[in-house]
Amino acid sequence: MDYKALGKRIREERLKLNLTQEKLAEAVDLSTAYVGQIERGDRNLTLDSLVLIANRLGVTVDYMLSDSVSPEQSASSNVVLQLLTKRSEDEKMLAANMLKLMFTHLDEKQG
Repeated sequence: MDYKALGKRIREERLKLNLTQEKLAEAVDLSTAYVGQIERGDRNLTLDSLVLIANRLGVTVDYMLSDSVSPEQSASSNVVLQLLTKRSEDEKMLAANMLKLMFTHLDEKQG
């Protein structure tokens, strides 16, 4: 796990939302010092903390951990994840169903 890359991604997403470390820490019930240490990669965070932070930043845990996934898996997955970010659950299900339909059609065409 690349904690420095994870911390950098958290910082980038926090800054996109114009949040201070203090405001993020308050929103997820962590200390400001701990958030700073996470962003610098000096401290590991729990899965619970990661989920809270990701939810507050409006991104998925998958996206936050994308630097820890092998390149073969992350290239196409990142595109899909970014397209789905901030979409409603109904929109995500619609996209999943469209992909299933498309792959079923391609499989039938090949077979």
